[in-house]
Amino acid sequence: MARPSAIWGDAARGSGVLQLSGAWTADHASDLETTLETALKQGSFAAPFRIDCAGIVALDTLGAWLIHRARLALSERGEVSLAGLKRDQTHLVEEVAQAQMPPAGPPRATGAYPLLVDVGEAVVDAGKDVSKGVTFFGSVIAALGRLILGRVRLRPAAVITQLDRVALRGVPIIALISFLVGAIIAQQSIFQLQRFGQPHFVADLVGVLVLRELAVLLTSIMVAGRSGSAFTAELGSMKMREEVDALQTMGLDPVEVLVLPRILALLIGLPLLTFVSSMSAIAGAALVADIYGGISMEIFFARVQNIIGMNTFMVSMYKAPFMALVIGVIACIEGFAVRGSAESLGSHTTASVVKSIFVVIVLDGLFAMFFASIRY
Repeated sequence: MARPSAIWGDAARGSGVLQLSGAWTADHASDLETTLETALKQGSFAAPFRIDCAGIVALDTLGAWLIHRARLALSERGEVSLAGLKRDQTHLVEEVAQAQMPPAGPPRATGAYPLLVDVGEAVVDAGKDVSKGVTFFGSVIAALGRLILGRVRLRPAAVITQLDRVALRGVPIIALISFLVGAIIAQQSIFQLQRFGQPHFVADLVGVLVLRELAVLLTSIMVAGRSGSAFTAELGSMKMREEVDALQTMGLDPVEVLVLPRILALLIGLPLLTFVSSMSAIAGAALVADIYGGISMEIFFARVQNIIGMNTFMVSMYKAPFMALVIGVIACIEGFAVRGSAESLGSHTTASVVKSIFVVIVLDGLFAMFFASIRY
């Protein structure tokens, strides 16, 4: 069968004609590509171009693909047309060209449709998160039940280690921030109350606000950002290094070994940190009231003792364990969801902090409505 060739020839009006002849089949694969590349490099004619295929005696998929590639290369310099192909050869070239085209993407939506799609996907993702949370919470409760019944052994060293990281090492930053926040609230409150000639009411305002809402909320947000992110990063790193799979291979439950000590540490540490936050915020408010408002600390603390009852103090203590449970569950869920990449670890750590803070604020609002409804 004739060897393939590609030769340029002059045509009318100065156009370039690439004349193809011979067998453009896989049997001549070693010659086809070299022949075509050489011809394309030699072509210096002006557009329009014409690829004359009348001399082709045999054509298969490889030859059709090379003809299509030549057409694409020449189309970058101007208009290109094919001529001389038989009907079946034309269909073959067009099929190859269709196969080389990138798949058409979905039609671009306009108007409110993309927004509705995003909202729908967010709702579906939120539903999946709630389902995962309930399932994981059930696993934690089951593990806690086995611990209470004595079927599993508590690891005091792990709990104490996590309690040291969560509570003890978090005291300085939480005490400092609470002190400053309490001082700022007192300063602004005194500034407004002086208009009514009652600056001493700052003790009432700060005491109720801090003990009922601010201390536990501020502490929970700080713990979510500090300890929750650390839990997610630790568990995520263990997941990436397949240490969690190794625990399961040894017959150990990761929830019992890794999750329970962290959640128990949060359940113990968050109420203690909330107490530290309350006292620090009130101390900061008392100092500012003395310096800025001329209200002595004796008067300030006397009003706090007279106005604030035990129920006000206990509100934050009731909230703290629930906040701790939410933070711990979300942090551990996101940690176990990490896959084998640093990007996954970073995204899940960020998601852990964001979700924890969001749920903590929602939960605080629900508690506020509940305590208001029972007049506590």
